[in-house]
Order: sequence, then C-alpha cells, then structure tokens
Amino acid sequence: MTKPPARVPQRSNARSNRERILATARRELGRNPDTTLEELARAAGVVRRTLFGHFPGRDALLEALAEEASEALRAALSAAPEPAEPESADRAFARFVLSMWTVGDRYRLLLALARRDLGAERVAEVLAPARRAATAILERGQRDGVFHTQLPPAVLSAGLEALTIALLEELNTGELEDDGTHAAVATLIATGVPEKQARDVVDEITGTARTATDG
Repeated sequence: MTKPPARVPQRSNARSNRERILATARRELGRNPDTTLEELARAAGVVRRTLFGHFPGRDALLEALAEEASEALRAALSAAPEPAEPESADRAFARFVLSMWTVGDRYRLLLALARRDLGAERVAEVLAPARRAATAILERGQRDGVFHTQLPPAVLSAGLEALTIALLEELNTGELEDDGTHAAVATLIATGVPEKQARDVVDEITGTARTATDG
C-alpha cells in the first residue's frame, strides 16, 4: 500500500524547518552565545514546539551544529583542488586559508560555543582535521625557510587561527568586507612572508581559481 501523498510535503517542511533553525542558530549564537531556544524559535519563524520537535534541548541543538560544522570543514578540506605539481608552502597555506574562509561562520561559532557549551574537547575534535592540515603546512614552510621559526608550528597555527577568527568577527560586524583574500594575505604576512610576495601568491591563486571557474 502506498503512503499518502500528503506525507511528502510534511517531510519536506520538516527538513526546511530544521535547516532554517540551524541557519538561524549559527547566526544568532554567533552574535550572542547566550541566546535562548525561545529566542531562536522566534528568530527562525517557528513555534517553540517545532524547534523542540527537532532538538529536544540546547545540548541537542549544539551537537547538531557541531556535526554540521565538522562536515563542512571536512568538505572544504577535501574540495581544495590538488595542484598539478608540488607547490611551495606559502601557496599551500594561502589555499588552506581561502578554503577555511568559506566555512568561517561555522568555524567562528564553534570557538565561541567552546567557552561554555560544547566544551573545548568536543570543539578540538571537530577542528582537529583543519588544525592538523595547517600545522603540517607550517611545519613544512619552516623547514623550507619560507616561514619564520620564532614559534613552533602548532603554536604558530594557534596564533593564526586566532587572527582568522578576529577577522571573521570584523566581517560579522560589518567593519570588514572580504572574500578571504585579505585574510589569506594577512596570515601569510604573519608567517613571515614579505607583503608583496604574499599579495602576489594570493592574487595568483584567486586569479587561477576564477579562470578555472569561468572556463
């Protein structure tokens, strides 16, 4: 016996509501981690019962956001195009920053929630692939003499992560307009790459990416 056709739009509406709630939660919790579920429901345009139907409590909502962020970060890392030949560490790191910028809202939200909700351990678990990738590139760059060696790779990576989050915060407040290129240049400069070289590297990468897209 076939299912009643009316159930299909019901499932579609449920998916739509869930996605809208998560998108609203990313935005509102990014602005204010203390936002309540009732406030999120109003901002998402759903009744409280609908929100609780998808997420029984704050912990369930935050875990859904963490999993969503984890998937987005993994996808951004795997989607980065492989260069035709081995490339220098400064180019590799610029590509990394640009790929992370596309999921910056999720990245920023995770770190904001780590302070009191998700816990540092869960956030570290989600961010581990991105942090490993960044540290590996920085380590290679230091070994090749491309990046300064004033700080160990993991420590330098943590500092650059903080810089990126600060830039994302300025993007959120409207003080900065950036598609990721300014952030990529700034982080390269922070690794010790001369400003002109940093700009040239990022311009070449983004120009190549635009050409590939146009083609």
